[in-house]
Amino acid sequence: MLKFRLAPELSEKVSAWSVHVDSITVQNDGRAWAELEKCAREWEKRCAGLTAGQVEGIAEARRLYREFGVDPTRTRPSSEALLRRALKGQSLYRLSNVVDVGNWVSLEFLLPLGLYDRSRIVGDEALVRIGGEGEEYAGIRKGPVHLQGRLCVVDAEGPFGSPTSDSLRCSITESCREVSAIVFAPADIDPHRLERAGEALAQRLCDFAGGQRVRSGRVQRGGDSGAPV
Repeated sequence: MLKFRLAPELSEKVSAWSVHVDSITVQNDGRAWAELEKCAREWEKRCAGLTAGQVEGIAEARRLYREFGVDPTRTRPSSEALLRRALKGQSLYRLSNVVDVGNWVSLEFLLPLGLYDRSRIVGDEALVRIGGEGEEYAGIRKGPVHLQGRLCVVDAEGPFGSPTSDSLRCSITESCREVSAIVFAPADIDPHRLERAGEALAQRLCDFAGGQRVRSGRVQRGGDSGAPV
């Protein structure tokens, strides 16, 4: 069973919620994407005339980045990138049921998250920590994602995730059968908001990808990521 841990030095800066779902089927049936588009249009209507920075709820993800000296208006949390497209009336990318569920949850709760193919994570433990000098990984449909001084997720092989962009190595493809995911937030976030986001992610992966929930819970410092449910 994969366990996520939070590096001790992050306990006053970061909260995270992990989800593990197996027996999924990755496909592009459009059902989750339709819900994602509905969520985007609701944001567009609700926040007409506002910029992303003026939307209530966006400050938490930005604060998470600023905790590590990262300007969130230049390196944007994945949740804000989705919100910006929604407010412009742009359609959101349709990728697969699993990725569309992740984007839907991220946009609804305005929190960045990472989705990973469990079979590509090396070892039984992954650590959320700050990237070291020169650390990077190949992004999805982009060049290297630089991690020095930034929040990242690391397994026995090296970094594979961040709140900004997932890695190519652990990306979700049609061969994926098990998903491990993390929702990122600052330490002072309303814990109920983080829990609702994590639980929504777990439930929607089951509902829209035919998965079976294995585990869902808060990531602990140096410990387990939650009791089995």
